[in-house]
Amino acid sequence: MFYWNPSAHMILHPGELNFDLIRSAKVFHYGSISLIGEPCRSHHLKAMEVAKEPGYPPSKEEAKKHILSSWKKAEVIKVNDEELMFLIGSDNLDDETALSQWHSNLNLLYVTLGEKGCNYYTKSFRGSVDPFHVNVVDTTSTGDSYVGALLCTIVGDRYVPEEEARLLELGLLMHVEPLQPTKKGAIPALPTMLEVETLLNAN
Repeated sequence: MFYWNPSAHMILHPGELNFDLIRSAKVFHYGSISLIGEPCRSHHLKAMEVAKEPGYPPSKEEAKKHILSSWKKAEVIKVNDEELMFLIGSDNLDDETALSQWHSNLNLLYVTLGEKGCNYYTKSFRGSVDPFHVNVVDTTSTGDSYVGALLCTIVGDRYVPEEEARLLELGLLMHVEPLQPTKKGAIPALPTMLEVETLLNAN
């Protein structure tokens, strides 16, 4: 069932467009119905104009430059293996290579390695965590769940990155991600504390 006359897109004005969102898009799609009348037609034409601006999407080198500019300001970073390979321009992900991106403001760097687990680096120590093997259903937002658990852990104890035993002991982040892909959907698949504790106790 469709509700019409007017529907939301028919009364959208050009001034209400999110130009940054349009510029970040890989594809701009529109339909002929939206070009029939005003103000809908004008906002579509303006969106098309913005989408065709030179410089969007940015080149790989431009994207890398902007990512690294914010990287150098962060105190805690989680990056996956593919992202790190893109940033360093190499498929060699040994400790030396990972630490080539270390900077004085950084307190904790996590490099997730998919089915191979993850590596962690701090100012005082480094190490790795073996993965849990689960039945994968949907990998959507596994990285997001990892970051969420990481932040939750640090908020609960800001000194976790300073002591390796505590980092591992309170390493909830290392056990949320394996549970995430065992169900469908990003939000419904997020595990509860009980599910995480059950996984920990079983291993």
